[in-house]
Amino acid sequence: MSALVVAAVAGATACEPANGLNSASIAVTTGRVGTGALERNGVDVQWLSCTAGADGDPAWGASPAATVRRVANVDCNGRTGKGETITLTGKVTQELGGRCVRGDLTARTGGKDVFRADVLGNCDAAPSTAVLNPLPAGGGAAVRPAVTVTVTVTETPLGK
Repeated sequence: MSALVVAAVAGATACEPANGLNSASIAVTTGRVGTGALERNGVDVQWLSCTAGADGDPAWGASPAATVRRVANVDCNGRTGKGETITLTGKVTQELGGRCVRGDLTARTGGKDVFRADVLGNCDAAPSTAVLNPLPAGGGAAVRPAVTVTVTVTETPLGK
């Protein structure tokens, strides 16, 4: 039997493109608020990992005109505590500072729809005022750590 423990620490840039969506922020926010929504709907989320690609990202083609509403395609995959597959997919049209995402999203697990939503999270919540990397005592520039992803795998041989 093997146990898999996954811990991920993700950072998103404070700057958002002037004319649209930040795919890193969308992926992080969708993962966090999507996990909460799944758990509120009775799903035991073991892990959930999300990616997003916004119109205008280099991988998604040229930047759209300013009058075009930008859309990010979101794709989240995960597992329940019982080992069932979780998917959360759809399109995001707005991400509000880590508090919520708006768009058209569908969550499935065990081959069944769990929910379909146009908002995940609490868009009315106050923005976080947490300081992630305060300046060192005495001034100077703060050193910002790189984004870190840690995966720890512990395996126990069968029959022992």
